[in-house]
Formats: sequence, structure tokens, C-alpha cells
Amino acid sequence: MGGRLRERIGFVLAAAVMLAVLVASEPRARILFSEPRRVLGLYFGTAPSGLPIPVDDVEPAQLVDSWHAPRSGGRRHEGIDIFASRGTPVRSTTGGVVVRRGENRLGGRVVSVLGPGGQTHYYAHLDDWADIEVGDWIDVGTTVGFVGNSGNAATTPPHLHYGIYRRTLPPLNPFPLLTGAAGS
Repeated sequence: MGGRLRERIGFVLAAAVMLAVLVASEPRARILFSEPRRVLGLYFGTAPSGLPIPVDDVEPAQLVDSWHAPRSGGRRHEGIDIFASRGTPVRSTTGGVVVRRGENRLGGRVVSVLGPGGQTHYYAHLDDWADIEVGDWIDVGTTVGFVGNSGNAATTPPHLHYGIYRRTLPPLNPFPLLTGAAGS
């Protein structure tokens, strides 16, 4: 092997190590590096064809399909709003790993769970979070938070904004999956 080739290989390896260290400082990357087989199992697993309603005591007939309804700033609604009393438990619709627990401008208090098929399930406008942290592996039905109106929903009645995001595809309308209409 020539000296120039060894030098290039050494540079590439050093760059890879530095990139791994930088990426590992991000919470989502730490999850990937800590349990890669489980995470890859989620990414390459089969996405569910139906989901339980994430808000306690809400029935399918109470849901309204607000997918792509107009929103401020020319946006479209990328989810479904499920109205309930403040403090009603919000439960994970899938098993998976918590990849985000925090706040943002639109969603307020939010939780994101990476689930089967590599889909990220997004729970927003929470009044408070449950006792979960980024990196926790959870089951279907695990409480992730409580209904509220945080973020840009401060002037609306308490509700959960629930969205499903996919790796390289557009977001998915959760309404058919929650109401049993996904197969029809």
C-alpha cells in the first residue's frame, strides 16, 4: 500500500471518528449507538395498519379529520386534533423509543416516539409530560403526557395534536389509522 493511500485512509478514519463523536452528543444519535439492533428493528419493522386512540375516553366517532386544513402562515395541518379535558392522559399508540421530549414554538410541550416502520409519532400541545425521558423504550399504552393547549394552541380548548412523520415520505394522515378506516 502506497504512502499516499495510507494517508487518505487515515484521514477518512479520523474524520469518521470525529463525526461519530459529534453525532453521539445528540440525544437521538446516542439512542442509535446505544441499542442499534433495536432501533434498526423499528426502522425496518412493519408500520401498523391501525392504531389505538391516544387520548383516554375518546371514541373513534368523536374524531374529526382535520388533515391538511389551512393553518396560519400558509401551512397545512399535518395531523389530527383530539379534544379532551385538560390533564387527560395521552398514551403512546405504538411501542418504540422516545426520541424527543421538549418544547417548540408551534407544538408547545411535545413528545416524539420512534415506532415501527421508522415512523415518528408526535404528541403536541401537552399540558405536562409523563415520567419519560429521551432514550426510554416504551410500550403501546404508556402515558407520554397530558392533554393541554401549550404552544400556538394557547387560545384554543385543550387538545392533543397527533401527527405521524415518515423518514423520506410526506407525513401520514393518522385519522384512518385511528378510526379503522385505513383498510377501506
